[in-house]
Amino acid sequence: MSEFKVEGRNAVIELLKSEKPVNKILIARGDRQGSINEIIKMAKQNKIIVTEVDKSKLDTYSETKHHQGVIAFVSPVEYKDVDYILDIARQRDEDPFILIADEIEDPHNLGALIRSAEIAGCHGVIIPKRRAVAVTEVVSKVSVGATEYMPIARVNNINETIRELKANGIWIVGTDGSAETLYYKQDLTGPIAIVVGSEGRGMNKLTMKSCDYLVKIPMMGKITSLNASVSGGIVLFEALKQRLERN
Repeated sequence: MSEFKVEGRNAVIELLKSEKPVNKILIARGDRQGSINEIIKMAKQNKIIVTEVDKSKLDTYSETKHHQGVIAFVSPVEYKDVDYILDIARQRDEDPFILIADEIEDPHNLGALIRSAEIAGCHGVIIPKRRAVAVTEVVSKVSVGATEYMPIARVNNINETIRELKANGIWIVGTDGSAETLYYKQDLTGPIAIVVGSEGRGMNKLTMKSCDYLVKIPMMGKITSLNASVSGGIVLFEALKQRLERN
């Protein structure tokens, strides 16, 4: 399963009309004539990232060599919505167990997180459209097939989604080094969504304020931070342990 490209102005316009999931669109720097403006407008309406690059970069990506100044990158997975994830929990008669990957930029981290979430029994993974990596070929490979089984929702606004989850009775647990509560002392049973922040910045400040609980992983070494996928995996499997013990 790999990310594929759609090249050329008319082809990209038809792609945008189809409403298929698009990761991003690259356009040639300085090209603002004709149908390129329509592509930019349609992408903005659909909240798709548009990035200007040198024409030489488009030439490198192009497989047809007739990109006409625009290439769209289409997701290798079919994204689901949050209701789809909640429905899975209902169908299994289980408390919702969700991973929220907040602004993860490294595809290797996202792939590893999705793999951990699938193994830990999560019902779904939620990622943002902005300031974060989408599900790409690299993410799929690192997940070792987990993207085939794990429903992934790609949302416009993480904090709005958190409010939606709370309205459905789900508690939000954020991971942050400044938290006072150790992750294994927090009750991680019941309906929960675990939030893992980006590699460098951690959780977005607004996202952190939206959490019901914050937990941390104890550290004794000179290095004071963990890889996002490692910290996420630790907390996910503690939640699995507690849920199994409860049953």
